[in-house]
Formats: sequence, structure tokens, C-alpha cells
Amino acid sequence: MKISIVIAQEEHNKYAQEICDTIESSALLRGTGIAKRTPDYIKKKIQNRDAVIALDNDIFAGFCYIESWQHGKFVAHSGLIVHPKYRNLGLAKKIKSKVFDYSLEKYPEAKVFGITTGLAVMKINSDLGYKPVPFSELTTDPSFWKGCQTCTNYEILKSKENKMCLCTGMLYDPNEKPKDPPKHPFNIRIWNRLKEIKQALFLKK
Repeated sequence: MKISIVIAQEEHNKYAQEICDTIESSALLRGTGIAKRTPDYIKKKIQNRDAVIALDNDIFAGFCYIESWQHGKFVAHSGLIVHPKYRNLGLAKKIKSKVFDYSLEKYPEAKVFGITTGLAVMKINSDLGYKPVPFSELTTDPSFWKGCQTCTNYEILKSKENKMCLCTGMLYDPNEKPKDPPKHPFNIRIWNRLKEIKQALFLKK
């Protein structure tokens, strides 16, 4: 099996519906909140050369796209997904590394950030040099936070005035030494415990 990871082109628009369906079904399976995407939105990202796609010949295997905020001051990687048939092969990390390097090339002055509840994504981000930060260090663009409205945890975010949620904020600053190994290796048990504490605080009746 040889999977290629490339910058998405207009010829890949045909995968837009499958990408959306895979993202949504994955979120439902995990029981996590996620902002919904539409095929038209995915196509727009592809047309703007703001996405990468993983293919096994012509079979969809994975995807991720770039969003920019505050005139390119911040960028985020969204919609990272691997098709169920291609999971547990390390493909998510390869896709993330590809879109990370591409975003640094396309938006060299931008800070790269993300918010996630997924421990696997947190570990990938940590390995790339991201650090956990409060939401106050992320973009203030209301359009970004508006994108959280379709997430099942949006009411928590709204009640905290966009300052806190079940998600963890992570940031990579290109002005710091690039791709330095993290000083404190990612510890899944610690982050899982912190996630449980957040859930206990925010989801209590």
C-alpha cells in the first residue's frame, strides 16, 4: 500500500462529500463535539490550495485543511480526518506534518494554532512543537469562534465568553526556535486526567 499525501487540487473536489461524511461519522463515533463542514466549504478550501489530501491511488484516505485569521496573523489546521480503513497506520501524523510544513511555507509569519479534545491530535501537535496555551493567546477573530456553533460543546464555550471549553488550545509560534523538541514530552495520562477534570467541571448539572 502506497499512500500519497498531496496539496489538494480541483480534481479532488469529487471527494468533498465523502470527506464531510467521514468527519461527521468519526465525531459521532467518538462522542466528541466538532464543527460541521459542508461539501461547498471543503471545495472552497481545495480551490484556494488550502488543503492536503491523502490518497491510495484514487481512493480517499485522509484530509486536512488550513484556515487563516486576522489577515494571516494566525492559521489553524482543521478537519483532520483519516478514513476508517486507513487508521492505525500513522497516517494522521503524516497528514498533519504535511499540512503543518505547507502552512509554514504559505503563511511564514503566522502563528499556527488549534483547539481540540482529541488526545491523539494533542500528541501530534506537541511533537511538532506546539505548546498548550489559554484561549487568550489564540485568534480573537469572531469568525473563528462562530465556527464552533455547530459543536455540541458550544454552550460551554459561550458561557465562558470564548475563554475556556472542553477543548485545549495549542500554539506554534514561528518566531520561537522552530521545531525544537518539546521540553516536557507529551504525557497522555496527565492530559487525559485534565480532560476528565474539565468534563467534571463543565458538564456537571
